[in-house]
Amino acid sequence: MEQTRKKNKISHFLSLAFLLIVLYFAYQYYQINNFNDFIRSETNLNTSQFTRDKEIKYGNQRSYKIENPDYNDAMFYKKVQVKKNQPYKVTCMVKTDNVQAKEEISGLGAQISIEGTTERSVAVSGTHDWQKIELIFNSKDREQVNLGFRLGGYLGDVKGDAWFSNFTIEEGIQEQNNSWKFACFIFRTTDVMINQKQVKLQVTRK
Repeated sequence: MEQTRKKNKISHFLSLAFLLIVLYFAYQYYQINNFNDFIRSETNLNTSQFTRDKEIKYGNQRSYKIENPDYNDAMFYKKVQVKKNQPYKVTCMVKTDNVQAKEEISGLGAQISIEGTTERSVAVSGTHDWQKIELIFNSKDREQVNLGFRLGGYLGDVKGDAWFSNFTIEEGIQEQNNSWKFACFIFRTTDVMINQKQVKLQVTRK
């Protein structure tokens, strides 16, 4: 009887240890693949890798990582409810590693983007440590937008790795009166869309 009890104890211990190991790996898998309702999208299917990275992160939360081992346009995006005709500002921190565009077109890289449109932030290419990027847009007649964090671009593909973290969205105030107000913003470089073509503007000193 005593020997049977010992065998039962050993069996229960082994079962419990096995269960704990399974739960540990299940939890790790969940953490790596928990995208908090963000949808994964890519132009060339089964090319990019989407994960949550606990090693390279900005702050306490795991970052959202997109890896493009080959040229692709990939993004995390989420449906966000907005009010009509309201200005919004979206910001996030981004880190890049060897991000390269397939073609010499501006606007390709790691960026904030509204899926299905040309609305985007500055695009970060090359290798850079964490930096803040932002997208300012007007909702116009929309009540929801697919807000994305993208490694690629509306007009082309890139390869390399990008990490995104610390997302924020702020609602602005729409001016209700008819008085004119002007604001001047000076950028050293900026990209604009004119007649469906990307044009890069740069301020130089003489």
